[in-house]
Amino acid sequence: MRASWDEYFMEIAEIVKTRSTCLRRQVGAVIVKDNRIITTGYNGAPSGTSHCTDKGTCQRIEMNIPSGERHELCRALHAEQNAIIQAANIGVSTDGGTLYVTLQPCVICAKMAINAGIKKIVYKGAYPDQLSLDMLNEAEVELVVMD
Repeated sequence: MRASWDEYFMEIAEIVKTRSTCLRRQVGAVIVKDNRIITTGYNGAPSGTSHCTDKGTCQRIEMNIPSGERHELCRALHAEQNAIIQAANIGVSTDGGTLYVTLQPCVICAKMAINAGIKKIVYKGAYPDQLSLDMLNEAEVELVVMD
């Protein structure tokens, strides 16, 4: 059976997440326009800095910080952030695009996606951040949850 576009791009996001350098959770993202991939991203430290996999430790795990809290204590950028930044770096507009991500975006990523002009987000897996969903709904971003 032929995969739907959502299934196809989500499967690619699943492959992208295998590049993640986070010790806590691997997340992959793909931004698509007109059924064409424009960028991908996974969660990991900024270019030129040590990844948690290199250090062998995670400050958030050591401090027992619950998921969805104290994002500023994480070395990594989120997958969605990296995909949006990559688009900016190569000069490709994300306006009107669809974001496929292997986990519900946090509120920081939701705000970035809204301002990046993302019109649809397809995601798997819940994240403890109701404000994210509230803001995406208020901005009329179409949300599709996949199993």
